Amino acid sequence: MYEQTLYKIVEPIKPHVIKRLNKSKKWKYGYNKEYDIIVISKTGQIGEIYEIQNLVIALPLEDNPFKRSKKQEDQYWEVFEKRKELKQIKTIFDWKAYPNTFKEQLHDYIDEEFRRRDEGFWFYIKGIPTYITGTHYMYLQWSKIDVGQPDFREANRLFFIFWEACKSDTRCYGMAYLKNRRSGFSFMASGETVNMATISSDARFGVLSKSGADAKKMFTDKIVPISVNYPFFFKPIQDGMDRPKTELAYRVPASKFTRKKLDSNERLEEMVGLDTTIDWKNTGDNSYDGEKLMLLVHDEAGKWERPENILNNWRVTKTTLRLGSRIIGKCMMGSTSNALDKGGRNYKKLYDSSNVTKRNRNGQTSSGLYSLFIPMEWNYEGYIDTYGYPVFETPKSPVKGIDDQEIEIGVIEHWENEVDGLKDDPDGLNELYRQFPRTEKHAFRDETKQSLFNLTKIYEQIDYNEDLKRSGVVTQGNFQWEDGIKDTRVIFSPNKNGRFMVSWIPKAEQQNRFITKNGQKHPANEHMGAFGCDSYDISGTVDGRGSKGSLHGLTKFTMDDCPPNLFFLEYISRPSTAEIFFEDVLMALHFYSMPILAENNKPRLLYYLRRRGYRQYSMNRPDKLAFKLSVTEKEIGGIPNSSEDVKQAHAAAIESYIESFVGYNNEQYGTMYFQRTLEDWAAFDINNRTKHDASISSGLALMACNKNKYRPNAQVIKEKVSLSFAKYNNDGNNSKIFKE
Repeated sequence: MYEQTLYKIVEPIKPHVIKRLNKSKKWKYGYNKEYDIIVISKTGQIGEIYEIQNLVIALPLEDNPFKRSKKQEDQYWEVFEKRKELKQIKTIFDWKAYPNTFKEQLHDYIDEEFRRRDEGFWFYIKGIPTYITGTHYMYLQWSKIDVGQPDFREANRLFFIFWEACKSDTRCYGMAYLKNRRSGFSFMASGETVNMATISSDARFGVLSKSGADAKKMFTDKIVPISVNYPFFFKPIQDGMDRPKTELAYRVPASKFTRKKLDSNERLEEMVGLDTTIDWKNTGDNSYDGEKLMLLVHDEAGKWERPENILNNWRVTKTTLRLGSRIIGKCMMGSTSNALDKGGRNYKKLYDSSNVTKRNRNGQTSSGLYSLFIPMEWNYEGYIDTYGYPVFETPKSPVKGIDDQEIEIGVIEHWENEVDGLKDDPDGLNELYRQFPRTEKHAFRDETKQSLFNLTKIYEQIDYNEDLKRSGVVTQGNFQWEDGIKDTRVIFSPNKNGRFMVSWIPKAEQQNRFITKNGQKHPANEHMGAFGCDSYDISGTVDGRGSKGSLHGLTKFTMDDCPPNLFFLEYISRPSTAEIFFEDVLMALHFYSMPILAENNKPRLLYYLRRRGYRQYSMNRPDKLAFKLSVTEKEIGGIPNSSEDVKQAHAAAIESYIESFVGYNNEQYGTMYFQRTLEDWAAFDINNRTKHDASISSGLALMACNKNKYRPNAQVIKEKVSLSFAKYNNDGNNSKIFKE
């Protein structure tokens, strides 16, 4: 059964606290620091608290939900019929011409629409009270899109709730939405642009896309029609054409600025406008530089190709949304992703830096945005039922869809059929994944031709591992000395925040073993496997980043009870000091009783092992005979990373392992369970290895376990020896030498 993962209801606050503060209507719209929640209620009262992608959001208290029918099966969203009296009223000037008796009939209706716009709306879906934000209500009820009226989708409901939290949180610059194709983002963003602009004075709204032409098209084909079709009571005075091409201006036209009219009380009334504009810009790093924006819509942000750079643009446009440290505007950013080298990599960096669980001391994410991902199965056209919910699994009998078409198979089965049909077309398959992703990893799939290794196999394994997430095949934790006494016994302690990822540990009798030779410790399980390591020497860096320490453990084929050719340990971390990393490595070596092959161009780790009495755990480079090692290599072991032969051998080792043990082989999947390493392999660049710590250490582990492949043969120098034996003619009394 498909498990719902988009949101969950949490209870971070005790019910009696909520009840007490609800009674006095003390809950304020915005971020509540005391309880670490974001309140999107404007009534002073809160109800259910959602957690959407780690963002905790308090919804308004349930308020008399609208019931379309008494029958639960007939309870769903339906556009409310517009008042017929409004059809002839196009502008505020038309409205003013009507008598007060007529206006009074519509006051309650108009007031209610403004309330729903501000506070949101409650209605029943199949007997369940359901809340939509004011923005979502305006989108559903009053926005015109390419197919007419938008339909209600549960995915969009959660999108708008998340967006409302972004708007209300004073720490947040907006959202970075990772979406599937045809999810409706462009229309939803256009609807929000018009919604906000028509209630904001002295404000500026901007639109950017992957090209200037795309931004213009969004403006003319989406934003302007939505504005045109607003009812008069939501539509401010507008300057210029009804359907402009470059700027939508909610201000008093210059020709009418001084115009004055007499109202029924014979008082003079001057026309007042919002002085608010919506426009678009050509795509570029400096678009909107120097402007002050209330809302910036960033459509197709994952498709900015060179020379344009979404990261550079965001660094510029971010400043348009703030005054000093105060955030005065928001960014609504959404996109599918191109291949990594076609803009996808920069968007991935921006998306990853928007993780709400990683904040600085000001409470902000690195980008300032909040990331949101909604899997394709939640928002795929043709597989949404009448109630706005996806049909995930194939139903026993056809289900009526939102478009009145019958749905006979589930969206997941449909997607899997599409995937199966593209198994022999790697690039086509990866394009499908990017356009209709079920995971974040799908969304950032790269083109196969850009990779040194077999991406098809790597991605097969990644997908398989995603399905194993809850199986417990990988355990996270830390190693530590028993009772804190070094060089005794190492134990492994599971810890969800641990630095090690482990998929296998040896039996108790095989742990912490060593052999003593000539007074030195030697690993006792060298026949079972080995480690590879990419170390670092400097504890801190100026920017606080720097390369991470990386360690991988790999088994060999052995007669012992040990799974063969298994990467059993992954460590990719940068502790606060290099010494913590060194001790982590040492403890892993001690626990598994296996040697390590490490790069010796960063030698502090190797000196650390030698100083602690573990020199024999450090392997010598396998591509040189012992008598040809340098003095330093004899002293500490290790292998340099500068040699071209070593680089080629290292890459070839990874390539061979992927072909044999990764992805789908011989009717079964591989046992390489470490996602970060697989992703690093997918992006590996042999000409720029410094970024790929996991690839370096995993490749060294492979070389360590297969060291005999790289052992040079001792060359015996063969020289021709002249065997110039003299030959004699023995005829007669005296022998004579034959002359040749």
